[in-house]
Amino acid sequence: MYLTHLECPRCGREHDAGKPQNLCDCGSPLFARYDLAAVAEVVTPERFGLRPADLWRYRELLPVADPGHVTTLGEGWTPLWRAPAYGAEIGIPDLLVKDEGLTPTGSFKARGAAVGVSRARELGVERIAMPTNGNAGAAWATYATRAGLGATIVMPQDAPTICRRECVAAGADLRLVDGLISDAGRHVARLVADAGGALFDAGTLREPYRLEGKKTMGYEIVEQLGWQVPDVIVYPAGGGVGLIGIHKALHELRELGWITDRLPRLVAVQSTGCAPIVRAFAAGAERAEPWADAHTVAFGITVPAPLGDELILTALRESAGTALAVADEDLLADLRGFAAREGLLLCPEGAACLTAARQLRAGGWIRAGERVVVLNTGAGLKYPDSVDVGGLPVLSPMSGR
Repeated sequence: MYLTHLECPRCGREHDAGKPQNLCDCGSPLFARYDLAAVAEVVTPERFGLRPADLWRYRELLPVADPGHVTTLGEGWTPLWRAPAYGAEIGIPDLLVKDEGLTPTGSFKARGAAVGVSRARELGVERIAMPTNGNAGAAWATYATRAGLGATIVMPQDAPTICRRECVAAGADLRLVDGLISDAGRHVARLVADAGGALFDAGTLREPYRLEGKKTMGYEIVEQLGWQVPDVIVYPAGGGVGLIGIHKALHELRELGWITDRLPRLVAVQSTGCAPIVRAFAAGAERAEPWADAHTVAFGITVPAPLGDELILTALRESAGTALAVADEDLLADLRGFAAREGLLLCPEGAACLTAARQLRAGGWIRAGERVVVLNTGAGLKYPDSVDVGGLPVLSPMSGR
């Protein structure tokens, strides 16, 4: 394993990677750091194509030392689809969709769960707890069970029903709260405090290894494009771990010498009903203020106070990116329009990225001829109410011989 230590991106303090860790004393999430010079000596980009088609193909850049602790269901290496019909319609002929709906638990959360649970298992954690908007809880409950760990999952009662069913099926201790993910987070904090060390907080960015699983989306995009970077990557930002992870992956690839200095411009997409990052970015602020009365049909990005706010904002500014909020009615229209033209049913969060790409191209921020990658972070089938089928005629049974 080439993991050397954990580092605080805010204050620079180093932490021991050999024991379970949560936040730095300054309150910031921690980043896993690797001996990248040593990695470059033992592996080259060409080697990855000879390995299994999952995220563990990048094992030198992941934090699990003993392969026996790897907990996997084949997650990763999701397709990068071309969307020529819809792309041409919105003025982005080179539009691609990274489809995370084909992961084992139906969302990109399986990446973070696989690596986070594997490392927790290796470090001797026996039970994890976490707040969730749905998909992360379903993924962590599933992978925890596969690893032999216990899981306490707390989610808003309005979270997608399928996510609740996934948690229950996996044997998790599922608890529902009347409120938002921030309310679920406060409940988890009380549970962890009362457990006296018997419960490990695996909430978003409260442990450093979920991020390592999510960053593999960045590795895959670059590898799938022949070790070239796109011009723009559009990402739905709730907690923002995937966007932070992709940014981290790109910097690691550049330090390894596997890509050039040019990096993609990153776009954080939020809803007009919950846009703390968009507001902070527009104001030039370093931190985001909590969003009051948060609501959107894209439930996964209903995060009124993301812990990683400064990391998201840093990623946007360092990449010359931007942040955009889209309306529910627009993303639902683009969800249907994309499916009608490309045959792929996106999740609402993925559809929000399409809306953002369309609007950014119309406004000229995305330029003609640029290659744009949109992240579809989950399977559209997990959101059956996103497409209204009311008013369809009902045919009578056919009679005859």
